[in-house]
Amino acid sequence: MDVDTIRESFDRVAEKQVQYATRSQEVINQLIKEIELTITNLQETNSDQSTILAQLKTKIDEITPLAQFEGCQKELNLAIARYTKLLEKTFTTDISKAYRDVEMDIPTINEIIASHFYRQGQFEIGDRFSSEAQVSESDILKSPFLEMHSILQSMKLSHDLGPALAWVAENREKLLQYGSSLELKLHELQYVEMLKAGKRVEALKYARTHLAPLANEHRAEIQKVFACLLWEDRLDQSPYGDLSSPSHWEELATEMVRQFCGLMGQPFESPLAVTLAAGAEGLPTLLKLAAVMQAKKQEWQEMKQLPVPLDLPKEYQFHSVFVCPVLREQGSEENPPMLMPCGHVLSRQSILKLSKNSTRAFKCPYCPQEGTVAQCRQLYF
Repeated sequence: MDVDTIRESFDRVAEKQVQYATRSQEVINQLIKEIELTITNLQETNSDQSTILAQLKTKIDEITPLAQFEGCQKELNLAIARYTKLLEKTFTTDISKAYRDVEMDIPTINEIIASHFYRQGQFEIGDRFSSEAQVSESDILKSPFLEMHSILQSMKLSHDLGPALAWVAENREKLLQYGSSLELKLHELQYVEMLKAGKRVEALKYARTHLAPLANEHRAEIQKVFACLLWEDRLDQSPYGDLSSPSHWEELATEMVRQFCGLMGQPFESPLAVTLAAGAEGLPTLLKLAAVMQAKKQEWQEMKQLPVPLDLPKEYQFHSVFVCPVLREQGSEENPPMLMPCGHVLSRQSILKLSKNSTRAFKCPYCPQEGTVAQCRQLYF
């Protein structure tokens, strides 16, 4: 896809629109001026009104030559038509060709959609969708996210860490099991905010009460926090100026969401959003496959496995489960996945069978390239 060509075409259309709009506005302003002058003449003179109106018509014809406007409009329409054709040529507007008619668990999908709305804080939309889609136990889906967004609103709108600290205290043992430092970061931010407000004594008391007990696990960080007392009046100019950055509030809110969702057994990113994004990444390959198969008059809808690899970025790879495409067996320590010279991956047992127990070179099942067992590399396990 040549994005630069599309951008240039769009810029031409935008330029034509600006030129046409500017010219039209100039003409309208002139017309208003002439009409106002004509109204004044009609009110102040006793001249023949038909003569004054005839003069106005002549000026209007001079100001707004019809041919000029027709030419500008034709140029604009032509630029828009070319841009539209370029978009249609570059992008596939009908993505239904990549759709496979598979059986779906509609109740589960509805729960995922409702949960997405609640996760985003769109509770009214989530409630309406749950009601119309008859999502069972929608209150169970909604309740945790209500608490989470209540905490986030307190942090973002009023810089109040109270609800967040209360939640951390309630879930301290679970957070410690995951090695979380969220409690330290919250207390640290509260302490720094007190220093910035000039409350030195209160900040010191707060640090002794809430930060000192964490010194065994976070000694270096606690020492840095206490050293901020020496730079109370100019913390932003100190070696610890990063602690006073306003960005800490946004970063800590993000960390709060991550830890909250983790304790719920939920991923940090919305499963619905990730699924749609991953689908968009793989869509061009699927559309191209559908077009090729259609040209060959072959049906791909019934295939259990795609005949081409669908490479997705690392952010859409969440686990290390590997199933050998030849033996249809899940990878293990005894039979790990092996990367071949061509870039395709098979299990060790498959490679040994294809190479006759490492006695000869073998051809990849998915491409014409050959390789040997010595050229293959174990990926994990």
